[in-house]
Amino acid sequence: MSTLAWKMNRMKLMTAPEILWRVRQLAQKKASKLGIGLAARAPAPDLHATGATFIAAPAAGVDVAALREAADQVLAGRWNVFAMRGMNMGFPPQWNRDPKTGTKAPMKLGKAIDYRRESVVGDIKYLWEPGRHLELVTLALAWRASGEQRYAAGARLLLESWFDQCPYPNGVHWTSSLELAVRLLNWAFAWQLLGGADSALFKGQEGASFQRRWLDNIYQHCHFIRGYFSRHSSANHHLFGEYMGLFVASLQWPCWPESAGWQALARRGLEAEALIQNTEDGVNKEQAIYCQHEVMDMMLLCHHIGKANGTGFSDAYLERLERLAEFVAALMDADGNVPMTGDADDGQMVRLAYERGWSPYRSLLASCALLFNRGDFKRKAGNLDDKNRWLFGAIGGACWEALPAAEQEKPVMAFPQGGYYLLGRRFGTEQEVRIVVDCAPLGYLSIAAHGHADALSFTLSAAGEELLTDPGTYAYHTQKAWRNYFRSTAAHNTVQVDGQDQSEIGGNFMWLRKANARLRIHAPGDAVQVFEGEQDGYRHLADPVLHRRRIDFDPVRNELVVRDTLECRGQHDVALHWHFAETCRVEGRTQTLYALGHRSRLDMRCDWGDGPELLRSSEAPLGGWISRRFDEKEGITTAVWRGRIDGTTEIETVIALSIEPTRHEG
Repeated sequence: MSTLAWKMNRMKLMTAPEILWRVRQLAQKKASKLGIGLAARAPAPDLHATGATFIAAPAAGVDVAALREAADQVLAGRWNVFAMRGMNMGFPPQWNRDPKTGTKAPMKLGKAIDYRRESVVGDIKYLWEPGRHLELVTLALAWRASGEQRYAAGARLLLESWFDQCPYPNGVHWTSSLELAVRLLNWAFAWQLLGGADSALFKGQEGASFQRRWLDNIYQHCHFIRGYFSRHSSANHHLFGEYMGLFVASLQWPCWPESAGWQALARRGLEAEALIQNTEDGVNKEQAIYCQHEVMDMMLLCHHIGKANGTGFSDAYLERLERLAEFVAALMDADGNVPMTGDADDGQMVRLAYERGWSPYRSLLASCALLFNRGDFKRKAGNLDDKNRWLFGAIGGACWEALPAAEQEKPVMAFPQGGYYLLGRRFGTEQEVRIVVDCAPLGYLSIAAHGHADALSFTLSAAGEELLTDPGTYAYHTQKAWRNYFRSTAAHNTVQVDGQDQSEIGGNFMWLRKANARLRIHAPGDAVQVFEGEQDGYRHLADPVLHRRRIDFDPVRNELVVRDTLECRGQHDVALHWHFAETCRVEGRTQTLYALGHRSRLDMRCDWGDGPELLRSSEAPLGGWISRRFDEKEGITTAVWRGRIDGTTEIETVIALSIEPTRHEG
């Protein structure tokens, strides 16, 4: 899409006040080129008071060997950035060179750089991710846990190289306020872990110069964020993160006259946005479960750091965090799998855990178990991870041991404000069936940036094993065809009409026309459990089509009957898509197929259409792919029933499940 077309689409989704605000922002950027409004010379800091300690001493149970291995890899110049594992970036790295494409981003005013253009910066995610400085915290943790000076020296060298290569306000690391905010959070952790204002790194004339240089950068980060908040249609989790960075920095370093005002502004913003961006029943309005994880982590960390400094958050804020945790717990199956609904970029706010098999969702539930004294969250979390050991220390470990886990799982079954509904049986056991139905809005605010065209799609797991899955995200700013595929209707377990998406893509993080979904029936307590909803994403067609889906689940027979009704007058080409997890071996014949997992089996029959077309790693047409991690994809089996309808038509699909210790190769 051309820059002009993108701008035209973006304008369509702005209100008059937003257009006026963006004109002012543009004028501010123009003035910055002349040096107006910049913080080129930071005022002298007052270090008589700094923030209270919010990270524990090395706690019993921390996997120090895994931590040191990670730190040694960083010092050896081998970094893990998305799909590039163990990549040789050097130490210190070239901060303005995209390690994926080799493109060197321009060194000019950051706000004048079009970071969306691959020809200018390469893949911006591969520049921004190392620039968040999670690896700085890795080195600081390793020094704190081992006492080996080489880790502290490495932390200093890493920071000094960043100061040298990324001078305020130039380069891609001075473009996005969210990236600055996450960097500030990691700097706060590293500052404390390395010894605070009295760190040995700050001793002597050179140490004092290094300290002042770091503090000057902190001030400039805060000043930048204060001037460039994400507002109006961009006021999603980015705005929450910006408030987080400003709040944490003003608590950790209350060193300047502006600090008190920054802290008050950020605190008010966090309190407000926690309620605005998340529904009362616990669903983040971006309709992206990984974005929800990020917002929860921000809320948790801000409260944790604020409480350590005597300024925790309100009951309403904490109640909303608890509801968000209930939603994550409801989605998570018996093996800890969480549907990959909406966008995901694998971002972490801070990395404090390095043990194998670490799960961000289980970690959050463990935090919320401690924070809210919830035995059901402890049951879902399973174990106390190293992140929580660092945050809550020995006291948290003792509280964890004393907290009895719930004997059985009783998930919340309906999230009517968020738009998600559960069906299933024997939750949390080896005989579990968990069905999560998406009857939610497309996304948040006018651009719905991180939503996918997945209305009335559902995921299905049995015995803690994913069978019908959401294929994930894969790409953000680059690889347009793949970006569009993974968020398309065809990439979800629902119906596509006339080859179109339910909603209209307007850009990488923008939707124009949006489908609306509505619940008709949800009866999870009946002998045969029922969900029924409808969506209007195809009503714009010359011959409008309304899609209604009803799911009847018989928990005794372990059988689902899915009835897709398409209300219309004329003829339409219809495709019904089913995406199977990579652990499934799928075979089709005539009007049926079976999917064999390690512990479960699914048999599917649909007498409509031409029988199942099985796509495996297909590029023409696109289909049969899953992305478990950002910028990584692998083949799965996607089954597609295609056919032509003439007038209102009901398509019935019967899905029979069996759970047994079945094994297969491959």
